[in-house]
Amino acid sequence: MNLSSSQTDHVIQAAQAAVTTTLRSRAAAVLGALCLTLPASLPSVAAQQRDDAVPLDAATEHTIKTLYRSLIDAENRHDIEAVRPFVWNSSTAVFVAKTATPGEGGWAGFWGNDTVLQHLQDIYKGPFYIAPDYAGEREVALSADVVQTYVPVKITVAYAGQTPVPKPFLMILEWVRTGSGWKMATDIALPIPS
Repeated sequence: MNLSSSQTDHVIQAAQAAVTTTLRSRAAAVLGALCLTLPASLPSVAAQQRDDAVPLDAATEHTIKTLYRSLIDAENRHDIEAVRPFVWNSSTAVFVAKTATPGEGGWAGFWGNDTVLQHLQDIYKGPFYIAPDYAGEREVALSADVVQTYVPVKITVAYAGQTPVPKPFLMILEWVRTGSGWKMATDIALPIPS
């Protein structure tokens, strides 16, 4: 992944704004449009907004980083039973991903923990591997109970006729604090144009 720090900051800021304001209605379309319209080089404004950010304590950041790595390990093993405890048990949990056929829209939000898990299980039937660039991983607290993870990744997947070669994405996960710990509420892989 060869994004500069300012490009990464800008993509993170733009993706965060898009996710938090439009996810419920048109996440796939908005994020796809965002990805296609990002200029190659923009000044960083993430640092300017840091003063308004919710502080993320070191213990929470460590917990989220550990959860993310464990989730990726389970996904790369195609172990749906190991993935299940990470997914928020809610009808508003969402996984934005490729649909099985173009007639279904190409990309869509798959809503609810059972639907999320079924779609992941379907993807796991073929080649599927996520290679995170952990050096580029960032966590941002949106509140005391909501944290977003941003990680440049390369995803290899053969689902829905895709050629299984590594392709660059920005993976965006939203975690919510529940009575049983932090759970993944949102999983979006934003394609990075080459």
